[in-house]
Amino acid sequence: MKKIILFEGDIETQGYFSRQMKKELLRLGYEVYLYDLKKPWESTGQMLRFLEKGNTMLLSFNFHGMCQEPQFLDENGTYIWDALDVKCCNILADHPYYYYKLLAQRPRNYCQLSIDKNHEAFMRRFFPEIEMGPFLPLGGTQIDHPTLKKMPERSMDVVFTGNYASPSRFEKYITRLGDEYTAFYYEMIDALLADPSQTVEEVVERFLRREIPDVTEEQLKETMQNITFIDLYVRYKTRGEVVKTLVDAGIKVHVFGDKWNELPCERPENLINGDSLFSEECLEKIRDSRISLNVLPWFKLGAHDRIYNTMLNGAVCLTDTNPYLDGILRDGENCRLFSLTRKEELPDIVRSLLADPAKMEQIAEAGLQTGLQNTWAQRMDQLDPWLRRQ
Repeated sequence: MKKIILFEGDIETQGYFSRQMKKELLRLGYEVYLYDLKKPWESTGQMLRFLEKGNTMLLSFNFHGMCQEPQFLDENGTYIWDALDVKCCNILADHPYYYYKLLAQRPRNYCQLSIDKNHEAFMRRFFPEIEMGPFLPLGGTQIDHPTLKKMPERSMDVVFTGNYASPSRFEKYITRLGDEYTAFYYEMIDALLADPSQTVEEVVERFLRREIPDVTEEQLKETMQNITFIDLYVRYKTRGEVVKTLVDAGIKVHVFGDKWNELPCERPENLINGDSLFSEECLEKIRDSRISLNVLPWFKLGAHDRIYNTMLNGAVCLTDTNPYLDGILRDGENCRLFSLTRKEELPDIVRSLLADPAKMEQIAEAGLQTGLQNTWAQRMDQLDPWLRRQ
């Protein structure tokens, strides 16, 4: 398979990933067209001239090109990819239970890649008819500068690059079916917050089987698409509590993302709101920070690119972990780890790091070596043999 179509112009971070992938796929000898979703008709004409029937593949994030966009449908509502014999490979950057409708409307020659092994297991259990490609963790990006700043030269102690939303935004979904369901949903939320090692789907299944012992696989499958608000609630609740713990302990945290004004803090003067930035700008902020904070978005067998972005741009990565990352991250060597169930320890971890710049330099250097093994170049090298077999 020599020709590949990627997408940009919708979700900024995914477009940024696609541009990194394009660079590496060109290096590997592929012909690549980057379709701009903001210019659909211009891009479609160029894409059709690029496309070679039977020798072209889509490599997309979160169903870009497969979301019933009118320019990709014929007069009968059928994807042009089917008529042109284009294989559609979709990288899901979120859990599959967000995408049931699009999974049902997928093109005929469809394949899915997962960034978390639990997501992959979910697909094999509930959608066994769908072809699965290789596991593909997210990769990191290093800004192309001649040297990394030393710790004393960096202007910020702690940064977090990512969005926030008040959990109260999701309460309308929790309470919409009355008091009994509200109590049931909050019981699941409490269970997840008490033991964050659990996935949302395993907690939902356990509670459903408690109430309905003979629940079928099909009923479980259908239920999962209706509990995404639980995932969002615990994700943002946890993210907010981590940042709040540091801020209220007197540690200044620079946040770059949407809606951080919704986080209630006892000492809001320590929450420095830098608003939302593009991916490259976030990397610049990490490059100017001593510590870059990561809170995993409920990935329990996968990685987030924030970890590798931090390492590749010379900051100390401060993150929670999971069994997949336990094979990559070594506390006190290439990162500092914290537990979501012991968030009260975070301020002391940060203070001890800031008090020892030499140790931070040592951790950051080891982190850089780890990051260099987890770039988009490495990811495309890993994917290359599979792509050539398609």
